[in-house]
Amino acid sequence: MQTTSNGRGLGVIFDLDGVLVDSGWAHKQAWRDLGEREGFSMSEEVFCRTFGLQNCEIIPMLLERDVSGEEMARMSDWKEQRYRELIGERLVPAEGAAALVKDLKGEGFALAVGSSAPRENLELILGRLQVEAYFDALVTCEDVGRSKPAPDTFLKAAEKLGLSPGRCAVVEDAVAGVQAGKAAGMSVVAVTSTKSRAELAKADIVVDSLVELGAGDFVRLLRSGAI
Repeated sequence: MQTTSNGRGLGVIFDLDGVLVDSGWAHKQAWRDLGEREGFSMSEEVFCRTFGLQNCEIIPMLLERDVSGEEMARMSDWKEQRYRELIGERLVPAEGAAALVKDLKGEGFALAVGSSAPRENLELILGRLQVEAYFDALVTCEDVGRSKPAPDTFLKAAEKLGLSPGRCAVVEDAVAGVQAGKAAGMSVVAVTSTKSRAELAKADIVVDSLVELGAGDFVRLLRSGAI
């Protein structure tokens, strides 16, 4: 692929679940399966409200009590292993995701993934999508102390890319992710894969599918402030 300089010195940081891959169904089933083992239920309302948060925040909420470190690790590891089993059986790439990643890379953008997921999940999905070689940096829950809506995930990604936050755009599907991107001082593009346009209204741009986006849109967003 021939690389031009339109995106040189600029970066795009993608969330994983709901952005690069349609995986909400697998997370929901994994939580429900864990609930059957541990005696709690994951309602649709709670799932939607907590989607994108780290397990260490979700599990005490579901159990309605404090959780020891050992118990947290056990339940979190089981849930994520179950998720990987499910997503491995039926991986559904987000429409337009691979094409957008390749287009951005071809225009010289530095690319990262900034996710609240464990690294093992991220590596599995990027490998299956065959796009891992396009990303210059990966940030997962193991790399930061605070999850979204704190800006830590995206600030760490920008640091790994060697770029200032103002030269990076975030692609998100969750309200907490949009808030995190804004808190990091970055431009934010939101896709309505898991939330409504109204819920994502604080993003700079809201689209219904990544198919609607190309590298030129991010060049205009980051260089002139609007697509």
